[in-house]
Amino acid sequence: MNKQYSYPLDFSWSTEELASVLSFFNDVEVAYEGRIEAKKLLDSYKEFKIVVPSKSEEKRLGREFETASGYSFYRAVQMAKEKGEGMISLGK
Repeated sequence: MNKQYSYPLDFSWSTEELASVLSFFNDVEVAYEGRIEAKKLLDSYKEFKIVVPSKSEEKRLGREFETASGYSFYRAVQMAKEKGEGMISLGK
């Protein structure tokens, strides 16, 4: 996987908003590259949704992130929701 990709960010977001979005992106990466608590991923997704409440904007960012990284927001969040608690890992 190419580790030199750029995150899809909106530089009109505040520092706190950028931090929330980056935290979610990082947690998605951890879900693919290692293991993460389902609750931690869902909590960071909730914070992400405060910054990006629009479903269409979420989908656009998700497509851009997946194109760049190969990691799917949707798949990570769905697995965390299904698991509920405990650790999740999407890595191969």
